[in-house]
This record gives sequence, C-alpha cells and structure tokens, in this order.
Amino acid sequence: MSDKIRLGIIGVGQIGKSHIGNYGKIPDAEIVAVADINEAEAERVASESGIGTVFTDFRKLLAVDDIQAVDVCLHNNLHSPVTIAALEAGKDVYCEKPMAGSYVDARKMYDKAKAEGRKLSIQLGTLFSKETKAAKRLIDAGHLGKLYYARSNGFRRRGRPYVDGYGTSNFVQKEIAAGGALYDMGVYHIAQVLYLIGNPELASVTGTTHQEIDMYEDRRKDGNYSVEELGLGFVRLDGGMTMAIEESWAMHMDSTESSRIMGSKGGVRLDPFGYFSRVCDMEMNATFDLGSADWRWHQCIANTDAYDSPQHHWIAALQGRVPLIDTAGLALATMKISEGIYLSQKLGREVTAEEIERESRSSAIKRL
Repeated sequence: MSDKIRLGIIGVGQIGKSHIGNYGKIPDAEIVAVADINEAEAERVASESGIGTVFTDFRKLLAVDDIQAVDVCLHNNLHSPVTIAALEAGKDVYCEKPMAGSYVDARKMYDKAKAEGRKLSIQLGTLFSKETKAAKRLIDAGHLGKLYYARSNGFRRRGRPYVDGYGTSNFVQKEIAAGGALYDMGVYHIAQVLYLIGNPELASVTGTTHQEIDMYEDRRKDGNYSVEELGLGFVRLDGGMTMAIEESWAMHMDSTESSRIMGSKGGVRLDPFGYFSRVCDMEMNATFDLGSADWRWHQCIANTDAYDSPQHHWIAALQGRVPLIDTAGLALATMKISEGIYLSQKLGREVTAEEIERESRSSAIKRL
C-alpha cells in the first residue's frame, strides 16, 4: 500500500466539515492543516478532528511543502482563484461542486491543471452511486445499443437554501453562488448523465429559469435571493444525441421522473433503478439486486473500494492505484450547459456552444 496522502482543507464551513468527516473514513488520508478566515471556527474544527495546524490565510497552507493535495470547500465564485493558486503552488486539487461560477472561470482551472501537470477533481458524488455503476456496466456491455436520448432530473418540492430553513444566504445570492438550482443540484445530475453517455461535445442549448414560488418575505429580503429555483433545458450533443434537463429547488408537485438514458436496444432509469428492453418480441422490465452485486465486486475485483465515494477515489488516484476519472472534464461540460441555459433565457433563443464560450464572463471574487 502506498504512503498516506497528506491533505490541507481550505474552508471549514458546512461543506468543509462534511469533507473532513469523509476523509476520516479513509485510513490512507491524513489532514495536516486547515485554513479559514474564521479563526475561532477553524480552531474548533481542527481540535475536534485532531488536525494539528490552522491558518487564516490559505496561502500559508499552500506554502507547506509536505501537503500533497488541497480540498477547496469555499463558495462557488471563490473556487477558481483559490484552485488556480493551489495548482501554481504545486498542489493537486480537489474542489467542491460546481466547478466555478462561470464557464470561463472553470476553463481557466481546467487549463491550469493541464499546464501545471497536476491532478484536478471536482466533487461529483453521483458518479459513485451503485445505480451509476450498474448503468455504466449495462451501457459498456452494449445492452442499451446506440444511445440517442437522455434526461437529467433533480427534484425538491420545497428545498431552497436559507429561505426554506437550511443553509446560509450565500447559497441564494448571485454574486457569491453565481447560480441556484442548476449550480447547486443540477451539476450532480447533469454530470452523472454526461458520464454515462460518454461526455459528447455540446452543440447547442435552449432553456429557461424561474423563480416564482412564494417565500417568507423577511427571508427573501434578508437573503437577497437572486438565483433560480427551477432550471429547464434542451441540449443537442454531437453524434445526434439529445438531452433534456429539469432541476428544481421548489415545485408544486409530489415527485418528478428520474434521470434516464435511452438506447436502440434498451433503456435505464436511475431511481428506482431499472432496465427496460424487449426479449423475444416481449417487453421486459428488469430490476437488479445492486447491494449483493456491490458486495461481490468488493470481494472479487481489485480496487473496487477506490470507487466507494468521491474522496475514496481521489485518494486512490493520488496513490496511483487507479486512473482518475475526469470529473473536471465532466464538471466543465456541465458548466457550459448550465451557462447555456442562462444565456438562452437572457437572449430568448437557442444558443450554440461557441456563443456560450464567447459570452462567458468571469464571476470570480478577486479580493482574497
């Protein structure tokens, strides 16, 4: 077994605490330092987690030679400048989703990692679910045939941050978060579908966003709510594929359809998981025991544990046990699609990939 990976955590808020807890389940991960502008909270979290060093300036953490990789757990518009600084300091970087606040900022992160020869991974937990693994096996084995249509769905009936009772107002302010439901939840579902269909190049996007449902007026005012609660899109991809998107923080409905992928020979629904096809001229609906399959794969297939979670995969990839899934490429493609929906809403028409790239503007917070 390779040596432990020594990590630094930048940001100890809600997400930072979650990531620290996840690394605590991985014997080969060792967090040696945290950085946060809230010194008292950073000291408290470090003490609780047995972390020896605390910084209030993330640059000082980046200067620690024996930290191999950092985990960026900050708000969206801080991802790009902090990630780029870490890459320039010679660190591999794991960053919370979405990749950044805009496509152009995400592109800078992606290109900088390539230029520096460093690893960059984005938090995409849905890639490591049992359902995703099962769907990928069916697709790779040819059981869906030629893929031609996919649908990305995410649903909350009433789950807007801050205004519905959880999280802080930073999640609903455009100048900090850059986007709402599409950036907060949509990234998980859009990237999951893109991963399963092979991440084809984007051709064009049309879409709309909405913020229509009532909220507590004091929360609306205090929160400065300025992002969408519902994002809708229709995407054309290279190879003749199409993809529909529906992502809601709030919707007057009891449920919506699951993400799914259609092929010439069969289809997959992700939740609840199912495979649908035709056998001997008879329609077939198939279910699977994913729990027993996952247990068996762990017993019989080497390095299956490297895909148990995003953090397990990150540490295993840093150790060289498995190739790193290109989560950065998937997150970058997701950024382009999401920003395309915003641009389509603004212009009132379908927009091309080239237009999205050309019109994208940095939303990164410069003063750090």
